[in-house]
Amino acid sequence: MTALNINARIAVIGAGAMGAGIAQVAAQAGHPVLLLDNRPGAAAQAIDGIDRQLGKRVEKGKLSAEARAATIARLQAVEAIEALADCELIIEAIVENLEAKRTLFRQLEGICGEQCILASNTSSLSITSIAAQLSHPQRLLGLHFFNPAPIMALVEIVSGLASDPRLAECLYDTAKAWGKKPVHTRSTPGFIVNRVARPFYAESLRLLQEGAADCPTLDSLMRDAGGFAMGAFELTDLIGHDVNYAVTCSVFDAYYADTRFLPSLIQKELVDAGRLGRKSGHGFYSYAEGAERPQPKHISSEQSIDTCVVEGSLGIAQPLITRLREQGVEIIQRDGQGLLRTGDAVLALSDGRMACQRAREDGLRNLILLDLAFDYGKASRIAISYTADIDPTALEQGVAVLQRAGLNVSPLSDSPALAVLRTVAMLANEAADALLQGVASAADIDLAMRAGVNYPQGPLAWGDAIGLSHLLKVLENLQASYGEERYRPSLALRRRVAEGRTFHDKS
Repeated sequence: MTALNINARIAVIGAGAMGAGIAQVAAQAGHPVLLLDNRPGAAAQAIDGIDRQLGKRVEKGKLSAEARAATIARLQAVEAIEALADCELIIEAIVENLEAKRTLFRQLEGICGEQCILASNTSSLSITSIAAQLSHPQRLLGLHFFNPAPIMALVEIVSGLASDPRLAECLYDTAKAWGKKPVHTRSTPGFIVNRVARPFYAESLRLLQEGAADCPTLDSLMRDAGGFAMGAFELTDLIGHDVNYAVTCSVFDAYYADTRFLPSLIQKELVDAGRLGRKSGHGFYSYAEGAERPQPKHISSEQSIDTCVVEGSLGIAQPLITRLREQGVEIIQRDGQGLLRTGDAVLALSDGRMACQRAREDGLRNLILLDLAFDYGKASRIAISYTADIDPTALEQGVAVLQRAGLNVSPLSDSPALAVLRTVAMLANEAADALLQGVASAADIDLAMRAGVNYPQGPLAWGDAIGLSHLLKVLENLQASYGEERYRPSLALRRRVAEGRTFHDKS
């Protein structure tokens, strides 16, 4: 089944920010669009708002006046649901309430023709459950846009238990024709993005709760080392803690209190205090006028480093050696287990063990562990942890060699898998479970996380780059350190390691 004809009439029910955005997307793609809201005059006001937004784009030279006029001409506000009778696709974007959505779709079944596709923009409710009371549940699917809909590329095409696969393909092709990046997903709690993204928030919140580092340091590490657009505290302040906490609780409840999705007491306290982030003026950070943004912690060294010994390969961190060579540091290569030695300091990429544990078990004095970076060749910051009894001179030597490579060095308390590594490992692990359970394909999971939440790399591809054996070791060591099911490695990961395959290996 191909995309809907450009002349197909589309309806959007709900004229809030999301509904108006979806209506704009469909109208800009060339469809006649009806916009309905149960608040008198709201649909017309929404169209006026769209016109103003498009006007700003015209002023900036990003849109022609003709395109603006044509888009607005295709939008029509209606006041009665009966006006939607001849539509070929109706997209619901009303309040996130199961009974309200069920009632609306039952009403639509009695109005619309049999060929009309019904779609819900729900971000968290089950498509199967919404459709259960319909006479024709096969024609209801999820069409989950991300806010703001005209800008965000991702659309999740959600199939419930009864959804017609041909209609899912039609919506996929239609979203693609609208310039979006669609992905297929089964109707499971959180779909792809709201499920797989939970560890991004959860691991930073846990590190904060454990006193591993403060908010600006952890946020900076996620940006400057991890390559993410924002850190978890910045992002939850932007989203709103009431919204983010509610989604986490919803996913946690939907998975029968699986500890992987455990909500944070720190975030609950912010919600209870009314510190909801930017919209309330205070969250993890203050947004009051004149408030100064706290800076990340870092340490520096006055030591001079001219020579390093590399034992074996540093794996994904190997570009650090290139950076050191470019700075004139002499590199002596030896066989070994992936260690970088300078003076009395020993540096190694974290394998998930605490520095104190690894130093004792591997017989390494003055051990400094390195966190993950998305691109060690370009990162501007790195986190380290080290043993409590490290010689101060050795610590300075270790910091100095990282400085020589052009890195700001942020210390964390001796925490398993540090910050970026544990976050990415958990993202990849959750994505692996989604893959195992048939929620979506590996390609669609990675695309969803790149296009939906702007990750620098899909979590499964990132796991492949780290090396699945190393990823498994990190998770096993995290689980051993905490003694919790939260960090249990996915069967999909264990299977791929045993088979010698990557997540994206189709052989």
